[in-house]
Amino acid sequence: MADFRLPANSRIVKGKHFSAAEGAANVRRFAVYRYDPESGANPRLDTYDVDMDRCGPMVLDVLIKIKNEIDPTLTFRRSCREGICGSCAMSIDGKNTLACTTTTESLSGDVKIYPLPHMPVVKDLVPDLTNFFAQYAAIKPWLKTRTPAPPDRERLQSKEEQERIDMPSACILCACCSTGCPSYWWNSDRFLGPATLLAAWRWLADSRDEATGERLDDLEDPFRLYRCHTIMNCTQTCPKGLNPARAIAETKKMLAERRH
Repeated sequence: MADFRLPANSRIVKGKHFSAAEGAANVRRFAVYRYDPESGANPRLDTYDVDMDRCGPMVLDVLIKIKNEIDPTLTFRRSCREGICGSCAMSIDGKNTLACTTTTESLSGDVKIYPLPHMPVVKDLVPDLTNFFAQYAAIKPWLKTRTPAPPDRERLQSKEEQERIDMPSACILCACCSTGCPSYWWNSDRFLGPATLLAAWRWLADSRDEATGERLDDLEDPFRLYRCHTIMNCTQTCPKGLNPARAIAETKKMLAERRH
């Protein structure tokens, strides 16, 4: 019988346990993925008992408390604390989301925190997003025009034209959708992924952009676009409530209409 197992150095082992301070009454346990590639050691799962009476309500508050008061070696990204920058994207109880907008009250039992899945890990909860942002740059995410801009005003849009790009413009590039997509897991070297394709649609839908044909040419590829199989994980996991799957479907529709 075939034995499918992770390589020995990839298997997560039991890590350290950090108890809450004596006298703490409202205690929650958080199991956090720890990994330092430079150490040569296996990844481990450290557990922290946190006094929630002395901690903020969000998962990010818990991680900051752990780093500041319990274990300063813990590494994670964070910045705005308002769900705008996308820095603190991670897997919390099996769902890709933002630590700064996820309340501990919305989670039951012991909470497990991992980095975004199927990405190289820089350290602990920090994924390597080099390829992700290179793909984003590849779709040339800026306005491309051939006609000169009006000398006395901006390039104007109607209210309806602006509303068409409101949804894709709200993407914060947190990578929750792309790292939640099985097609991206297996083909991230060639498939652009939901986040990048949502950004590509944002410019295809922009009435001011004059490079629609060029942009569609760049996307018409068996892998870059069509590796999407409408699994819908991207839409389900987006912390901003966006719909990358619909944007991808609209792009495919534009290509189909162009052929006929």
